[in-house]
Amino acid sequence: MKTDTAPSCVLIERTTHYHGKQGLDYFAGVAAETAGSRGLCLHMVTIPPLGRAKPHLHENHETAVYVLSGEAGMWYGEGLGEHVWMHAGDFLYIPANTPHLPYNPSDSEPCVGLIARTDPNEQESVTLLELTDPGVAER
Repeated sequence: MKTDTAPSCVLIERTTHYHGKQGLDYFAGVAAETAGSRGLCLHMVTIPPLGRAKPHLHENHETAVYVLSGEAGMWYGEGLGEHVWMHAGDFLYIPANTPHLPYNPSDSEPCVGLIARTDPNEQESVTLLELTDPGVAER
């Protein structure tokens, strides 16, 4: 990361991976930690076949997801009582403070998504929740 105070463009090569609190693996893209971002985080997430996140929310931060490949389901809302299916090419908006649990129902194909969040410190606003995992939704 650039350490002086003058803003500059920063290239983040696809070499930095990490395992998030949510239980998924991420490619660390643009964030405070990698580029000195002050209001934006942009990462790529891979949900492996039959993989799923832990129930969580992002305190005071909005999230947008673009599904690059595969399919995912997501439980969301109070008690994880609502559900949405996402496919390659779909966008999804998650309001700040919304409980959610994304998962990959496929037993053979990963789901890859691009995630943008208004929290430049990607893991800082993650709050894990003690909610029962509802499993896989029926189609």
